[in-house]
Amino acid sequence: MPDCPNVLTSGNCTDQQCPNNHNVLRCSSCGERHKRSGGDAYKVALNDAEKDKNGVKVEGDLEFGIVNQQAASRPLEKRLRIWATSATSKVKLVSALLGQAKSHAWRRRLPSFSVTIESESKNISTVDATIILVNFGHKHIGRYEDRVELEFEDQQTKKRFIISRLARAIVGESGLHSQFKPREPYVPRRITGREPETNVVEGVKPPALKAISYVNAMPRPDVPPPLLSILTQSSAASARNIDTIRNRFLPKQLDVQSHGNHFKSLLWVEEHRMEHDLAGYDMTKSTLARHIPTTTWRFLALLKNARAWDRILVRRNEGPPGHWYAGHVHFVRQCEVGLRFHQSFEGWSQEQKYHIRFKLNKIPLWRQHQALDTHFDQPRILFPISSHLPKAPPPQQDIKPPGTGKTMTIVEAIKQLVKNKPNARILAYAPSNAAADLIASRLRDAFNIDELFRLYAPSRHKDQVPDELMPYTYYHELPNSRPCFGAPTMGRMKRFKVIVATCISASIISGIGMPRGHFTHIFVDEAGQATEPEALVPIRMMVDKATNVVLSGDPKQLGPIVRSGIASKLGLELSYLERLMELPSYDLKTCSGKSIVKLVKNYRSHNAILKYPNESFYEGDLQPCANTAITDSYLDSPWLPKGDFPIVFHSVSGKDDREASSPSFFNIDEVIAVKQYVQQLKANREFRTSDQDIGVITPYHAQCQKIRSALRSVADEVKVASVEDFQGQERRVIIISTVRSSKEFISYDIRHTLGFVASPRRFNVSVTRAKALLIVIGDPEVLGLDPLWRSFLNYVYLNKGWKGPEIPWDSTEPVNGDGGYDADIRDAARADMNDFTRRLEAFALEGTEEDMDAGIDRPWRELD
Repeated sequence: MPDCPNVLTSGNCTDQQCPNNHNVLRCSSCGERHKRSGGDAYKVALNDAEKDKNGVKVEGDLEFGIVNQQAASRPLEKRLRIWATSATSKVKLVSALLGQAKSHAWRRRLPSFSVTIESESKNISTVDATIILVNFGHKHIGRYEDRVELEFEDQQTKKRFIISRLARAIVGESGLHSQFKPREPYVPRRITGREPETNVVEGVKPPALKAISYVNAMPRPDVPPPLLSILTQSSAASARNIDTIRNRFLPKQLDVQSHGNHFKSLLWVEEHRMEHDLAGYDMTKSTLARHIPTTTWRFLALLKNARAWDRILVRRNEGPPGHWYAGHVHFVRQCEVGLRFHQSFEGWSQEQKYHIRFKLNKIPLWRQHQALDTHFDQPRILFPISSHLPKAPPPQQDIKPPGTGKTMTIVEAIKQLVKNKPNARILAYAPSNAAADLIASRLRDAFNIDELFRLYAPSRHKDQVPDELMPYTYYHELPNSRPCFGAPTMGRMKRFKVIVATCISASIISGIGMPRGHFTHIFVDEAGQATEPEALVPIRMMVDKATNVVLSGDPKQLGPIVRSGIASKLGLELSYLERLMELPSYDLKTCSGKSIVKLVKNYRSHNAILKYPNESFYEGDLQPCANTAITDSYLDSPWLPKGDFPIVFHSVSGKDDREASSPSFFNIDEVIAVKQYVQQLKANREFRTSDQDIGVITPYHAQCQKIRSALRSVADEVKVASVEDFQGQERRVIIISTVRSSKEFISYDIRHTLGFVASPRRFNVSVTRAKALLIVIGDPEVLGLDPLWRSFLNYVYLNKGWKGPEIPWDSTEPVNGDGGYDADIRDAARADMNDFTRRLEAFALEGTEEDMDAGIDRPWRELD
């Protein structure tokens, strides 16, 4: 808006406004122009409406508190008593209504409260109170509120006015609400300038760091100063920052020659963001505990992934600034890590408080840099074109995967290759140890310990390895230390027919001197979950012109985790698998069977569970082939609103909370709902369900913790985990807690209200883990902001799988794929606020027929 000469100065930004109706003020204290919030007038009106006025007093509150479901199944009653404060007052109660009845945003919701005027006379007196009955009757878990509007008329002035009261109730378990409520309000942590580390005394490094002898030293590249300067000024993913980094540090064209430098720059951007995020976990006033031997200290680990860092810096609270001791991580347990410091570390006591600082483990990044620095001129691997493809589809092999999906297919392919090609040497790897363990476990029946080798990083603890895989590893003694994993002699390594590892650990093979081209085939499972530099570590270091590379993955499911918004927008979040599939040489219609094979037979889920993701993500190509004895096992069960449709959406209008300095959300109302479903599933004797049959998926770490705590001693072995932890897994029953819920309609938007719940890939993975029963718990008012979720909720509702409060929109209306529902909600909320504000203003003017501006030019009469 251009400057207006009539904009007035206001000391507190709210007193005066431009007479030309420009909704702008200039603050005399800061000099800035402030736009008046549309909600300000509403808040003022709401405040005014809640006050007793005009000789009328309203007594009583409408706080129903926490109500258990049995009590909520019958109406609960509260009373308001209305009195006149003066005998001369002549006021009449005109009406008592609920605000939700007039609401645009809630137009389809059935009211949770009801209002009745009990008194026969509506005239307000000082002797007999006028009684208003407010009833609450809602048996579904969640939080409910409404505004009771009492409209009065002054019989003498004929002016009307409103007094309102807020009615609130929570249906749930009071014990769990008390146990899980936030103990301290959430306060966002601002990462400001950190104290410099001027003197760091290094601790004792784990012997595992010397467990493998590498033929070449690993490079340790630092972020280049010019790039660091830009990132330090602002790490925000603004369009300007992205363009600056793209133009100054990325090659103009991504090709075979520029590939390494391109991704090295993106890795440096990601590294800077990772270090920035770790700084958010800096702690003060923390204690250390001794561990046996006494040269090791235990520290409570507060990060979900303890191996994101390999050192922890500590400094006594009263110690000299800049002087830190580096404790190297020697063991990681569920809730603590073991650190060893330099022998000069002293002054410890149980009461001693320390500053704690986490340092990023850069070894995985350095391994990727090492691979990117390797000369690699294989366009058929990095940028394949049609001439690289075989002239005809390969001959059909007798491949019969006995189970489901991609992993079983590549496992069978590996078996067939070794069986039919005696000289085949295969490397199979995946981004995670869990995925690599799955491959190795399913290969055990075909290979002995001299043929199959599971390679682990030396830092991995024996307790983290499945017992059945230990014979296939190299676990050896180190001088003056505990045993650790490593690699046998090169002669033995060359004799293995199949080696299984993770992307990063596979670099050990090249690092100890394995010649390029040793492997005839390289298989990459779950390739869509790795960044391109990560997936290419073994490929760039081991592939020659004869090596065949097979990628297995689903680009419609979870992609790589990238912390930097800049790196993400510049391409690091696009996996190697997905980039290749965007090339013409991987077009499904023209290259099927040559460069790409699409698995379409689904051996996991009931058709109703498969139907929506099949149509939304896979163009309807998937064919349900699962065992109906399993997929139909919950049909006609008591949890299904419709007996032949094994999906439930349980509508819960809850509240998402955060606690203290943790940014992770949790929702107590949904915790209660999850617990009830698990208890009911386990208690039912007809539809027998064990802990191992149930999986609970939720996108927030804090919600995982709350649900695990609620299920303790009820169902200890039910897996409760994030979407990422469930990729590739399945359960007969999957319960999804979506967590996000909000009553702040005016500020609804996809990014802030839904967070990464709105990720299509997370959605796809979540809803496709269930074999026989899928239960989704969430707030439809929030989930419905996202077109994908809105379509899914329509699908469930129209198939009669809905439980809880009614769907808040017309489920038969076509869904707009472009979204915009957050704007619709905001507009409706503003309309509600404006309606309420206008009604109050109109009441204030009733009975006054004068022209309000008529006296503006009349002279003022002097009053001495």
